[in-house]
Amino acid sequence: MTNRAAPFDVLAQIGPLRRYARSLARSEADAEDLVQDALVRAYEKRGTFQSGQNLKVWLMSILHNLFVSQWRRGKVEASRLAHVQALAEPASPPAQDHAVRLNQIRDAFLGLSDEQRAALHLVAIEGLSYQEAAESLGVPLGTLMSRLGRARAALRMMEEQGSGSPPVRLRIVGGSDEPT
Repeated sequence: MTNRAAPFDVLAQIGPLRRYARSLARSEADAEDLVQDALVRAYEKRGTFQSGQNLKVWLMSILHNLFVSQWRRGKVEASRLAHVQALAEPASPPAQDHAVRLNQIRDAFLGLSDEQRAALHLVAIEGLSYQEAAESLGVPLGTLMSRLGRARAALRMMEEQGSGSPPVRLRIVGGSDEPT
């Protein structure tokens, strides 16, 4: 009597597949994933299996090819990541310096009197002309110019009294208080 196994008895091959997968993947979890992927692929390709073929060899071949494909994909991904990392800026300047500086400027601006702050805001931030700003505030042009001059002088003084490090000069937008 001949003891012949069924021609497509995949369950009998799971043990050898797991052993081979562990030797390739070097990780129990990765090996299990590899076996599962190989079994799915074998099921999908079962029509290509010929009855005279050795099932164990066919399954091991599928498992091996999957492992090689995943390994190559991993190398390509690692190479792509290394390339992207090489293109990326190695280090970015600390954002804290900018935040501290911005807080200093805001505090200096908020330290101005209400009239000076309003005049400077309309001219420097909103971009209004001196005449438009004076009309908006309901003051004569000369009063607006005086407030702007005092506001700029106060900011300049706060800038010069700052920390021991060389000051970063504030850029006063919307005019000059220098005599022409």
